[in-house]
Amino acid sequence: MDFVNKRTRSVAWSVVDRRRRIPEATVARLPVYLRTLLDVQGEGMTTISSERLAELAGVNAAKVRKDLSYLGSYGTRGVGYDVDHLLVQMSRELGLTRDWPVAIVGVGNLGAALANYGGFGDRGFPVAALVDADPSKVGTMFGDHEIRDLDDLPALVNELGIAIGIIATPAAGAQEVADRLVAAGVTSILNFAPAVVTVPDHAQLRKVDLALELQVLSFYGQRESIGASLREELGVAAESKESVS
Repeated sequence: MDFVNKRTRSVAWSVVDRRRRIPEATVARLPVYLRTLLDVQGEGMTTISSERLAELAGVNAAKVRKDLSYLGSYGTRGVGYDVDHLLVQMSRELGLTRDWPVAIVGVGNLGAALANYGGFGDRGFPVAALVDADPSKVGTMFGDHEIRDLDDLPALVNELGIAIGIIATPAAGAQEVADRLVAAGVTSILNFAPAVVTVPDHAQLRKVDLALELQVLSFYGQRESIGASLREELGVAAESKESVS
């Protein structure tokens, strides 16, 4: 996921910015560190070096040390960082010491898959409401949730304290949904729709474009394929030269 613009931060990340200026690139890496630390904690590790954390997170050790210094954590030479302490620090900075109720708008294939994913609630983002504009879906049950009408958004936000809205609609309806979310008081939005969506300056928007990510992978796949072909051609040429000599 990439930042859409300079104002693209989650609610929790905005809180971090007001307390202490942390670079956006660092903020974007904190969830990666958090996930990594949870994994090593589950394996029974109590301390971790910056080198090991960097290796597991896919960054360099100097960057890890710099990032963690923004949290006020410098580690102990020869020992490393206390895993439990880092987890507490990162959870606090990312606003994960409280829940952030989520509303999913659009209960098609993607929205349904997101609603069925239990990991959101486990990480502090419980799905509190499912919303759709399709009359045939409104009023029906999906798991423990009754699918509500898009017109009910303001009431849902007020009743359930919705903090984050997820757009999982077709592209054509994405902007209207974003507008309605903001009008209802939801200013943190995650957009899965394959559409360019704009929000006011006081709102925050993150976009997940699966097609874009696949295109990036195709670039690297093509480059690797070309590289392999060149290596093969060079190898054949070298063999031919040796046979001639």
